[in-house]
Amino acid sequence: MPFVSAARYGKDNVRVYKVHRDQATGVQTVYEMTVCCLLEGDIASSYTHADNSVVVATDTIKNTIYITAKQSPVHPPEVYAATLSSHFIEKYGHIHAAHVKVVTHRWTRMDIDGKPHPHSFLRDGEEKRTVEATARRGEGIAIDSSIQGLTVLKSTGSAFHGFLRDEYTTLPETWDRILSTDVDSTWKWARFADVKAVEKAAPQFDEAWAAARNITLKQFAEDNSASVQATMYKMCENILGAVPGVNHVEYSLPNKHYFELDLSWHKGIKNTGKDAEVYVPQSGPNGLIKCEVSRG
Repeated sequence: MPFVSAARYGKDNVRVYKVHRDQATGVQTVYEMTVCCLLEGDIASSYTHADNSVVVATDTIKNTIYITAKQSPVHPPEVYAATLSSHFIEKYGHIHAAHVKVVTHRWTRMDIDGKPHPHSFLRDGEEKRTVEATARRGEGIAIDSSIQGLTVLKSTGSAFHGFLRDEYTTLPETWDRILSTDVDSTWKWARFADVKAVEKAAPQFDEAWAAARNITLKQFAEDNSASVQATMYKMCENILGAVPGVNHVEYSLPNKHYFELDLSWHKGIKNTGKDAEVYVPQSGPNGLIKCEVSRG
């Protein structure tokens, strides 16, 4: 007989905005998030026997997301995600695991006449800070923190040569090329026993995010890159060294190509090799390189 071997459900794309007002200084801080919350547990009968008595309505899940945002801090997002996921396994005995993903959208405080403005912000890129927390009954809370959509480019300092060549290969070797990517980096924390343990670690989360971001940018800019693989490994290694509470670091980096353009057909214009100045950005296809490095 067929059976439900895996199932989860919930609410996705819940948009949340929260403002913190410092009454003493008049400074306001804003947080905008998109939240997904999926539940697992003894819910198979809702699929096999149309038994809705085991279903926590997705509208209830949505309401809980908003109420938790009102009653609890939403920053750092690791604490908010852990608090929200733990709520569901504590509130409902038949729910065994709750998976919460929080995507924090970037709002950067404006500088006006050289001074930070108390309540005005700008969207200076599509970079996002993302957290995924899973509270599982009897197993504690697993948290993954991420940087996503951080677009970077350097116009030199990257090479790619010595790769395997055979009858399928047309790519020429290069000792100097443009390197660009959209950074997707995740660092996985050692498991937390409960929400109190996550709250105790709260200062570490912002520190880790800043360290991961700074390491990514510094390594990208300063490494005389032999390949995306070699550079991303150094990034992982350095994050593990900087953040003791993290056991695994992974990167997913698309190699966004910029091709030289031969203009010799027009009056002998030189625009290749050392004379290249005008390039053609490519939308696809692109390389995609992934790596996970774990603490030994």
